[in-house]
Amino acid sequence: MTEITSLPLRSEIPVEQTWDLASVYPTPADWDAACAELTAQLPALAAFRGRLAEGPATLLALLSPMQEAGVLLGKILIYASNGASVDTGDQTAAARAGQARTLMANFAAATAFFDPELMAVGLDQIDAWIAQTPELAFFSHYVDRLRLRQAHVRSGEVEEVLALTGDPFSGPFNVYGMLNNADMVFRPAVAADETELEVGQASIGALVTHPDRAVRRSAWESYADSYLAFRNTHAAAFTAGVKQNVFNARVRGYASSLHASLESNYIPVEVFHNLIAVFKKHLPTWHRYWRLRKRALGLDALGVYDIKAPLAGSKPVVPFEQAVEWIAEGMAPLGQAYVDVLRRGCLEERWVDRARNRGKREGAYSSGSHGTHPFILMSYQDDLFSLSTLAHELGHSLHSYHTRRTQPFIYGRYGLFLAEVASNFNQAMVRDYLFRTQTERAFQIGLIEEAMSNYHRYFFIMPTLAQFELEAHSRAERGAPLSADILTGITADLFAEGYGGEVDFDQPRIGITWAQFGHMYMNFYVYQYATGISAAHALAQPILAGDQAAAGRYLDFLKSGGSRYPLETLQQAGVDMTTPEPVEAAFGVLAGLVDRLETLLE
Repeated sequence: MTEITSLPLRSEIPVEQTWDLASVYPTPADWDAACAELTAQLPALAAFRGRLAEGPATLLALLSPMQEAGVLLGKILIYASNGASVDTGDQTAAARAGQARTLMANFAAATAFFDPELMAVGLDQIDAWIAQTPELAFFSHYVDRLRLRQAHVRSGEVEEVLALTGDPFSGPFNVYGMLNNADMVFRPAVAADETELEVGQASIGALVTHPDRAVRRSAWESYADSYLAFRNTHAAAFTAGVKQNVFNARVRGYASSLHASLESNYIPVEVFHNLIAVFKKHLPTWHRYWRLRKRALGLDALGVYDIKAPLAGSKPVVPFEQAVEWIAEGMAPLGQAYVDVLRRGCLEERWVDRARNRGKREGAYSSGSHGTHPFILMSYQDDLFSLSTLAHELGHSLHSYHTRRTQPFIYGRYGLFLAEVASNFNQAMVRDYLFRTQTERAFQIGLIEEAMSNYHRYFFIMPTLAQFELEAHSRAERGAPLSADILTGITADLFAEGYGGEVDFDQPRIGITWAQFGHMYMNFYVYQYATGISAAHALAQPILAGDQAAAGRYLDFLKSGGSRYPLETLQQAGVDMTTPEPVEAAFGVLAGLVDRLETLLE
């Protein structure tokens, strides 16, 4: 047999396919110097402990160096974590990432006294200082947020201990990352003509969309089987992460891990439960789609590996530069300035690490900090799926770009609930543009396949995993056992309901899906993909209809960062996520795509 697809080593990748980490620090020695600089700053920050009651001048004197140190820490973290992500086998890069996490914990410990001392002074007194000190006006929303969560803030000593746990508590996720991206080995996929294709985190996305069903099936089985082979290690790491979430929730006095995750981000838990209820109500839409796919592919049974099989004769080929151009055209309603930044980042400033290389971590993400431009990691495949992923990550990146240019450091983080709105918004805008301009039937079918693949991930996989996450945490909270078999069984039962008997059910391979997502280590993250896609479509619709005021409100949303509460920010942009209506409307979009596909296939 001849191996026809092999992932290159990182050292073999052309520089134009990589991101420019030298824009953060030109050399590792410069990074080392930044670490030493930050370490030297921490005692001066810690020296403010016990002094905030002195008055507004002291508060101002702390806020400036604390934010400057935060900016420095952000650059240190980005350089280290991004360097490790592109080659998880690089031990020097891995050590650098570990060193950065330790620095982050040390910074948190040095400033852990801040919130408890503000509370000890009295938040009404802090408000009075702000009113009489114009330089402190920007600090008002921070105090409002602290007032809402003050019941869950502990003493300075306890907060310092909790901050110091940040480094060792990163262990489960780090174990997962090394196992998942560096140590796990996948057997090759085998085509119908018996040629072999390498399976890896950077290639699995292309393999499960391959026109050869033998490739799709063997790639999917190989991928799942490697997770099954390490299921006990994955379960140990995941269970440790769940127990850490439970520990943190109890220490801070939250009713549950779910409450700790949502309430600390100023989201009522009803938003989570509304989403799950609407998702379960609309499962028949997914069942209809599975039936349509099976009929279109001429199959007796639809496998999970057929969910992204191409339905047209050929898949559109979309080189990276063409993807950037189409994305820019799709985002044109937001104005030339937005588009210019997007093009410059992709084509000149090397924001995007798009290479497919051995050892590159799974998936895609956008990162960056105050003091850096955004960075995007992905494995670009020259197809519509990669175009959509690039549009998604550029949504995150342009959100961060506008926030960091507008907001001070303390409002530079806008929270996960808002993050997935901007990313899905870009996909909705670009998809609409392509539907209007690329009218050839095969391309239209390809667009719908991409859209359905996106919805499948965000509006099917993620809500299913959110239910799994809730059950796993509930078990931990009541002292029930968790093991690889239990976790796999929970997942399989949830997917059985979701597939509704329309998909050939390989219980162990479908059940191990829980182990394939690093998001499971980010306490109740995944539900926000579904709320994000719902809010994104609601915000895109008036802009696509030509409402310039809506475009202006959206740009204001991007610039707001964390300077307002998430639901308030969305309401000012034009969508109310406290009700189920946006999720219902998004399922309407999904049903419309199924209708459109059925018409094209007929």
